[in-house]
Amino acid sequence: MARQVGTKVKIKKVVETDLGFSWGMLNSVLLGVGIGALIIGYLALSKGSTTLAPVALVAGYCLFIPASLLIRGRGQRTGE
Repeated sequence: MARQVGTKVKIKKVVETDLGFSWGMLNSVLLGVGIGALIIGYLALSKGSTTLAPVALVAGYCLFIPASLLIRGRGQRTGE
């Protein structure tokens, strides 16, 4: 077999695209509060609570976790 001499392999650089999603401290806090609300809700549910458990679970699933994903910091533009 003959060897090829002088051939170069081109390596393409991967270009990162900005999707407009940024994660800040407020997002982390809201996610932590949401997970805490879920834990409290499930613990209250296991104890037989009929008022605290549904309120905590709905707040965690419908308020805090979506807010942590949707809230964007001040002065940040949209990516798309």
